[in-house]
Amino acid sequence: MKNRHILLGSVVAASLISGIAALTTTSAGAQTIVDEWNTAKFPPPPQLKSAKIDAKETALLAMDFTTQTCNVQRRPRCATSVPKVEKLITDARAKGVLVIYSIAGTGATAASILKELTPAAGETVLPALGPDKFIGSDLEKTLKDKGIKTVMTVGTQAQTSVLHTAAAAALRGFKVVVPVDGMSSDDAFPELYTAWHLATASRISDQVTLTKIDMVGY
Repeated sequence: MKNRHILLGSVVAASLISGIAALTTTSAGAQTIVDEWNTAKFPPPPQLKSAKIDAKETALLAMDFTTQTCNVQRRPRCATSVPKVEKLITDARAKGVLVIYSIAGTGATAASILKELTPAAGETVLPALGPDKFIGSDLEKTLKDKGIKTVMTVGTQAQTSVLHTAAAAALRGFKVVVPVDGMSSDDAFPELYTAWHLATASRISDQVTLTKIDMVGY
């Protein structure tokens, strides 16, 4: 009987040691997303859809297109987007869309906005507020007071101003239209991520339409 207890104790001890060893091996081999970075697979691209705009119920937010942030030296992808954004703003303004600007960059003022995108008389220019233009401003009140139901967002950078402001608008109940060729970053990945996030995030994606500038109609 004594030998049987000793044998049983040895088996239990061996099992515990084996289990601890397995846990240790698993923990040591566990990977973080940073470890898996180079093997992660890109998801398929989101679908771009045409966007039919009701001008009287739409605001266009043109964010942070200043000489400090949008130029060939600092952010060439932004500089390349300017002609398309200029057309979008010109067409929207002509249709009666509410156009609102914001600025960014050290020392930026309303005068820092690119001359091609100069605000018209009376158009609002929000100060440098950070990535979410609703925080620290009366933007939500302004939009609701004017009966705005849809917010269209363009700007730089994609992963800051466009992502956070578009998402914030969606979470506040606005429909959101994001022309992907009107948002820019230092390189392609942040733009890709922004599009993917807005197209897939819960409670946001249902409110967001990803499109192109030439797919926006009135």
